[in-house]
Amino acid sequence: MINISRKVIGVISLFLVLISCKKNVVYLDSTTPDWEVAQGYYLEHIVNSISYLDKLRDEGVQGKNAKTFFVKARASFKRSEPYASYLNPEVGHRVNGPALPVYKEDNGKILEPVGFQKIEESVYEGGVSNVDFVREVDITKGLLVNLKKNIEKRALNPQRFFKATHQQLFRIISLAISGFDTPVSHLGIEETIISLESLRYVYKNSIQFLIVKKNPNLNKEFITNINNSIRFIEGNINFETFDRYTFIRDYMNPITRNWVAIRKESGLWNGEDIQPFNYDAPTFFEKNSFNLDYFTPTVNRNPTDKQIVLGEKLFFDENLSKKGTMSCATCHVPEKAYADGMVVNLSNKGQPLQRNTPTLINSAFQQSFFWDGRSQTLLDQISSVFINDKEFDSSVHEFSDTILRDTTYIRLFTEAYGGISTRNTEVIKAISSYISTLNGFDSKFDKNIRGELNTFTNEEKLGFNLFMGKALCATCHFIPLTNGTVPPFFTETEKEVIGIPETSENKKIDDDLGFYWRFKEQLHKGMFKTPSIRNADLTAPYMHNGVYSTLEEVMEFYNLGGGGGLGFDLQHQTLPFDELSLTKEELNAIVAYVKTLSDDNVTTSNYN
Repeated sequence: MINISRKVIGVISLFLVLISCKKNVVYLDSTTPDWEVAQGYYLEHIVNSISYLDKLRDEGVQGKNAKTFFVKARASFKRSEPYASYLNPEVGHRVNGPALPVYKEDNGKILEPVGFQKIEESVYEGGVSNVDFVREVDITKGLLVNLKKNIEKRALNPQRFFKATHQQLFRIISLAISGFDTPVSHLGIEETIISLESLRYVYKNSIQFLIVKKNPNLNKEFITNINNSIRFIEGNINFETFDRYTFIRDYMNPITRNWVAIRKESGLWNGEDIQPFNYDAPTFFEKNSFNLDYFTPTVNRNPTDKQIVLGEKLFFDENLSKKGTMSCATCHVPEKAYADGMVVNLSNKGQPLQRNTPTLINSAFQQSFFWDGRSQTLLDQISSVFINDKEFDSSVHEFSDTILRDTTYIRLFTEAYGGISTRNTEVIKAISSYISTLNGFDSKFDKNIRGELNTFTNEEKLGFNLFMGKALCATCHFIPLTNGTVPPFFTETEKEVIGIPETSENKKIDDDLGFYWRFKEQLHKGMFKTPSIRNADLTAPYMHNGVYSTLEEVMEFYNLGGGGGLGFDLQHQTLPFDELSLTKEELNAIVAYVKTLSDDNVTTSNYN
């Protein structure tokens, strides 16, 4: 690798910054965008963010201009974020991720919270020495310098540009307006204006000329929609009262529809890639907005219809278990949204199992399985059920020909896999393929947010706005999946410590340690995977131990501040300990919204 001096890098940086300031862009030819202006824009603003952090460091945590420099540092980062975080997702998330300790699995070390959200806590809430504050700022600056180097070294091109922009559009609806980005200062609403202004700028200075030539009406509509969105935000930037439902439905969705059309019209990149998003989906709320292949292990992608049909039949077959008394459907009942309606189900010996049965609907869109996260793939999760002596208690490695008493299987296996294996490998793959079809994104909420229906009540709309704002639900249950798989890269599914009680009387914390089993790390005691709340109205009781029988009880638990708010000793709770102070009307509205997430179209089966 060639070493470039700081002086040379500085000259390059200045050159790119100067380019970004040009009012009239000169393109290389009539069909090739000049990406230098957009890249220069991203570089200029990450340099500015670093500069503002230097000023914040000099000001000190109690300086009168501390908040001002923090806000400016964040604003500059948001302008550079699309490309900076696209190039290095891990560092980008560290810069703008939650202010929580990070456990490094490779060496067992715990990294203290750093990044903008930790600095935000220090500046707005205090309680930190200036020595520690300087350390927070210095480490965050180092992360930004890392991102800056990536921007300098890696040239912007059509694929990177469209993917980075798509990710940023998703950040707006899922992270910025929900308060995830700025949980203390609630700057996310205002920063959405910055993100939209940045999109307008880089578009105008890169590919607009192509769209103007090919489809001038599309160009005009896109710019108009961005301008209208900005005006809508400016009309009410209050975090608690901002109308997120209207903003997404009537303002952001038109922008994403335009952006998909612009990418296609440009002819620069076809959108084909194994990424979380279906780049052709017009909004993030379509039935096909997410790319199932991205979440599926390579060995089981693109299953055939024959494999899915085989998997469905196997799903209901009790002969898969050693005693011939338990199938997948024993605990995952289609009529109960593929849960079971029980606090906990029973083992093959009739004894209570350890945890509540979660729904399988949309379960494919995760990077962690079981409540304690012990399986990383759906294939591994199914395998674990086979070998569990309390469940199937059968071998993964040896095919049980007991199921062949039903001779239909001979034909189904032959059609699906060319014959009958000596191992259960194909059985597990087939079941996984079937479960991966149990996806529902066509609820009342989806149809309304897409604009296909206009049947949302005022209470349901209030509930969504509270879910996305004041109640902080969406900072863990990220929309639209509403599970803990972290956008926009979806490489991990979050686990949280929230302090679930042993009984609904809320007197004592449950003794199930959850993810603690993996590393025996205190940080993980009582930590469980964040599940989807889609179809929650159909899958009571709730929590890993089934402690709450109604959604109202669940809402009250969170309203009180989780286990910490109940008075349990939870040093590492990941929820705010403070009460949310939601009124009864507000709590009822959130419940009303959650009920709109039910998908009736995936609660039946051919083999039930």
